[in-house]
Amino acid sequence: MRRALLHVSLPFALCVAVANTRLFEEVAVDLTYTHYAERRVEYLPAFLAMPCNCLINLAYVCMGLYWLRGHGGAREPEQCRYMREVFALMAIFYAPVQWTRLAELRRAPAVLDQWFTLPIFAWVPAWIGLIERLPDKLGVSHVAVLELASVLSYGLALVHERGFEVALGLHVALAVYKGLRVQVTHGDRRTRGYLLLAVVSCAGFVVLKLLDHWLVRFQLFQRFTGHFWSKVCDVLQFHFSFCFLTSLTHKTRDQKL
Repeated sequence: MRRALLHVSLPFALCVAVANTRLFEEVAVDLTYTHYAERRVEYLPAFLAMPCNCLINLAYVCMGLYWLRGHGGAREPEQCRYMREVFALMAIFYAPVQWTRLAELRRAPAVLDQWFTLPIFAWVPAWIGLIERLPDKLGVSHVAVLELASVLSYGLALVHERGFEVALGLHVALAVYKGLRVQVTHGDRRTRGYLLLAVVSCAGFVVLKLLDHWLVRFQLFQRFTGHFWSKVCDVLQFHFSFCFLTSLTHKTRDQKL
């Protein structure tokens, strides 16, 4: 776990430092509570100003800790354990970034909220690359290049107002494509179910966030708004991605041994 923690925390700290410079001063990010359909509760402290959208971040931490503590079995190869631990730590580190964005409404946390989404999605095709190469070791350079390209792709936000959305769309498309391809070649009925649930959760994450203000006209979405439910879907897509990738890792490894 030390290696995974080091490989997540160092890039995290570097991105935090860069985000607090003037580099992303022109990036289009929302810095007001009116961006969200959930009403601010004035008498609560800033870190609970929007209780539902703030507290949902605890679900990321709980889910990350759940997958960090194991579920790989005693025979889990070291490289598979590393992929799982990094992915879990990404979820844990991402939660306080989102929470800080809501509490402070500053540019740096808003930028980091967008920025960190990209390497998280990129970890899915990186893990699938390991599955496709089993039982051989995954080249470190392959993962490093993929993650570096993902981090640098946020530069699209500097050249166009919708640059982040374009980068995110490409990441989602690549993750889904890689997931479908590895399911066809190595999957079974159980992994197909996990993949379907992950894709549906991903769709809910995107659609519910986009429709946040429109959905508030319905009673169901007035306290627990579309943005809140999109975060629930985000946690679920994390979880089902773990289920899909860990199941497929062990299945493929057993077949090739």
